[in-house]
Amino acid sequence: MKKIFLLCCLSLGVLLAQNTKDILIIQSYHKGYKWSDDISKTIEKNFSNQENIFISTVYMDTKRIDTPEYLEEFYRYYKERFSHYTFDIVIAVDNSALAFVKEHYEELFSHKTPIVFVGINNFEPTLIDGIKNISGVVENVDIEKNIDLMITLQPNLDKILIINEKTITGDAIRKEIDAVSPKYESRIEIEHVDSMDMDEIASKTAGLSKNSAILWVLLFKDKTGRFFTYKDNLQQIRKITHIPIYGLWDFYLDYGIVGGFLTSATAQAEAASKIVDQIFAGKDPQTIPIVERSPNRYLFDYKELTNHQIDPSPVLKNYEVINKPFSFYEEYKHYIWLFAAIFSAIIMIILFLMQNVRIRKQSEMALKNQLEFIKVLLDTIPNPIYFTDVEGKYIGSNMAFAKLYDQSKEEIIGKSIFDFFPKEWASERRKSDVELLAKKGSDMLELMLHLPKKRARLFTLSKAVYSNIDGSVGGIVCIMDDMTERVQQQQFLIQQSKLTEMGEMIAGVAHQWNEPLVELSAIMQDMEFCFNSGEMDRAKMKEFVRDAIIQIQYMSQTLKDFRNFLKPSTKKTLFCAKKALNEVLEIIGRQIFYAHIDLNVTYLKEAESFPVYGYENEFKQVLINVINNAKIKLVKAHKGGKISIEVDREMIYTKIIISDDGGFIPEKIIGFIFDPYFTTNKNGTGLGLYMAKMIIEDKMGGSIRVQNKDTSTVEFTILVPNANKGSE
Repeated sequence: MKKIFLLCCLSLGVLLAQNTKDILIIQSYHKGYKWSDDISKTIEKNFSNQENIFISTVYMDTKRIDTPEYLEEFYRYYKERFSHYTFDIVIAVDNSALAFVKEHYEELFSHKTPIVFVGINNFEPTLIDGIKNISGVVENVDIEKNIDLMITLQPNLDKILIINEKTITGDAIRKEIDAVSPKYESRIEIEHVDSMDMDEIASKTAGLSKNSAILWVLLFKDKTGRFFTYKDNLQQIRKITHIPIYGLWDFYLDYGIVGGFLTSATAQAEAASKIVDQIFAGKDPQTIPIVERSPNRYLFDYKELTNHQIDPSPVLKNYEVINKPFSFYEEYKHYIWLFAAIFSAIIMIILFLMQNVRIRKQSEMALKNQLEFIKVLLDTIPNPIYFTDVEGKYIGSNMAFAKLYDQSKEEIIGKSIFDFFPKEWASERRKSDVELLAKKGSDMLELMLHLPKKRARLFTLSKAVYSNIDGSVGGIVCIMDDMTERVQQQQFLIQQSKLTEMGEMIAGVAHQWNEPLVELSAIMQDMEFCFNSGEMDRAKMKEFVRDAIIQIQYMSQTLKDFRNFLKPSTKKTLFCAKKALNEVLEIIGRQIFYAHIDLNVTYLKEAESFPVYGYENEFKQVLINVINNAKIKLVKAHKGGKISIEVDREMIYTKIIISDDGGFIPEKIIGFIFDPYFTTNKNGTGLGLYMAKMIIEDKMGGSIRVQNKDTSTVEFTILVPNANKGSE
């Protein structure tokens, strides 16, 4: 068991070792030098959250000593030290470290080890010759931008003293200063100091006028070889001069410089860390572009700005200031703005809610007013109105509906049709309502309501399904129209119209009876002759009786047809238009014949029946009225003329066209001929065509129209349903 545990531990160790990444940082300068320390801290911080990355750092200390002997000794020491190590990435910081890596790359590292440089001044491709797996970040100080900044911040500036040192970096910056100096010769004096000891430099700066400024480049050693820390010499000069001192690196901030367009160790290290991340992700260092534009920033020291009364805000938009005095706003401005935003949002929400409440109250008041108006409006309407839910219970009504049942509106609510009518009849009505709810449509029907202690009344019910706001079915709303008096009035008018036609009908009956009476007279004379001549026997008597009975039956049928015409139809039935027309012509056909009028009847589909669904006797009355009008017009015209009748069957209608050639109807009155009491006949009542329209359209659901076909022909077209289209 112990062997297995040991084997597992060893396997885990090997696995972790394979996943470990080692980074070597070679610093050109010494520990404690702020530039170097800031780069190391930033890189270590960027990789601190990655467990398997280990960082080692060595310092060359070339600010203090950079002799060939020292560098050779440094090489031999680290060659021995690195002989047992393999690094995944080597980071060379500043020019001395890069030169050291280039010179000893093959001896110290594997030829495949990636190199990342950072903080390299005066970069040229020759600096990395011989190293294939390399990329990095160039360090550039922008002399021109800093001189422009100094001139802008100090409009009266007439001299700039540049303090530098005689080192590789110092000499490189001197070349850049010499390259841009001609641009400013006519404006200011630029003096370069790089070969003085500290006492001479102090004396030089002490004698500068108030319209002068110092550009601090580097000064770690004076010409005597005396070594200074990055801050000691600057602080010494700051004490003896009262003019602004500008710099090129951010590590001089907080030690005496006003600021400037500064090279930042942190920004350099951030850029280098991104390159390292790409290499660890598997990217070839040769394909990673070198960052040749140094990530410099405008940085200032608040204390120095205040001391020299300099304000960069009018000339710069993006800059940073250190050492600002504590300001609650500046310290917590993000939280303040967040709080202000949240507070503003809350205020806006509160205002919105207040406005919403106000609008809702206004809407509620408007709704209440509207509901009150609708309530009064419904109660004003004489028609009974009610509405039910999906279960058939009454949820509201108007006063007319409540009065119909002799109850209050409040008493109606919650009840159903079963509370007022017999169960069987109520069940039929409820069934039709359920079907209507399923269709989500509307319906119209006639019902005879037998209410307690009241006579039966005929109502037309117009029903429609209504929906809730969410789209669900709410129930049914119904408007009831009491048709009792109206139907009675219509029936009275129909009967009145029939009585008007009675004169014509009686004349028709007289014409009908004329021939059978003549025949009966002849039969009686023949019987007398046969009796007197002795020819009368039983067979002859039976023949006379049979002939007489035939004529009497014909006369009886004529009376029966006349009586049926006068009797109103009580309900709709399905009957044949052809049969009805033949019965009409039996009554008035002889009058037309004796008026010398040609009557042509055409059935366009001879083999078929011509069904009509409606009131048969009333339909016959319409035919009699239209045909009689045509006959009267032709008689007035004193010419025989012609009446044509065509009967046809369509999809849902049976069509009857009645036309005459007795002359057209004037256009100015043709639109009024169906109006009640409108007539052009001196002895007419004006009810015939009105009743015809009411019977065909209102009672039977068809249509009747008239048109002039030409200068002498008028055509009436009647369309009547040929089947039951729904519940009646």
